[in-house]
Amino acid sequence: MIPTKSMIDSVPLSPTEIIEQTHEAYEVGITIVHLHARDEFEKPTYKSDVYAKIIEGVREYCPDLIVCCSTSGRDFSMFEQRSEVIELRPDMCSLTLSSLNFHQVASVNSPKMIERLLDKMLVYGVHPEFECFDLGMINFGKYLLKKKEIQRPAYWNLIFGNIAGFQPTFNQMGTAISEIPEGDFIGLGGIGKYQLKTNALAVAYGLGVRVGLEDNIWFDTKKTKKATNLALLKRIHSLMKENEKQLLNSSDLGLYNLGDERK
Repeated sequence: MIPTKSMIDSVPLSPTEIIEQTHEAYEVGITIVHLHARDEFEKPTYKSDVYAKIIEGVREYCPDLIVCCSTSGRDFSMFEQRSEVIELRPDMCSLTLSSLNFHQVASVNSPKMIERLLDKMLVYGVHPEFECFDLGMINFGKYLLKKKEIQRPAYWNLIFGNIAGFQPTFNQMGTAISEIPEGDFIGLGGIGKYQLKTNALAVAYGLGVRVGLEDNIWFDTKKTKKATNLALLKRIHSLMKENEKQLLNSSDLGLYNLGDERK
């Protein structure tokens, strides 16, 4: 949502760049790709014609990769804008489970908006990625699991290090993880300097890892070296090797039967 070419040259913004970097990551080993789209002015866009090019290319070169698209409310407030990508039937779409403040901007997600986005996902056969930045979001997600007919196991993405949310301390991370219903999938992500710390703990405990330039443009905590998506991913694979962990294949997620849902 934030990086531009002026900030970091390696950030992929055009459909071609996004497809190429996704394919590079796929060759190294990933299970899910989390996609945002940009317009010709490097600004985030909700337009389905841009997303369609990206999804088509990713599915051509990475046929068994789970594709997750953004329905973020950081730049767009109208339901019709935020939900347009759902009609393309990606495998998953992100669903932030409450409003929150980032360092300089708010992401507004009213309960009504969240439920409308979720309802549309369920109609189109798109699995929600429950994106959580604090305990209240987890609680609301569990409420929705009971209220809606959501296929289980669910997928939760817990993001640590935002100034107004979870911090990557043992007590906060442990509490958050313990609140996720048993049997659901959990991924951990860290913002800025907390990315590596959070990722390392996720690998050590056998949880999912969210990594990439969306959350952190620096390779080192002292900010002396700019990152690339591929370099960040390769470091995760090094941690996996040291911790004797293996990559989860998309087929291992069980409910994500890509062949049926893409017809």
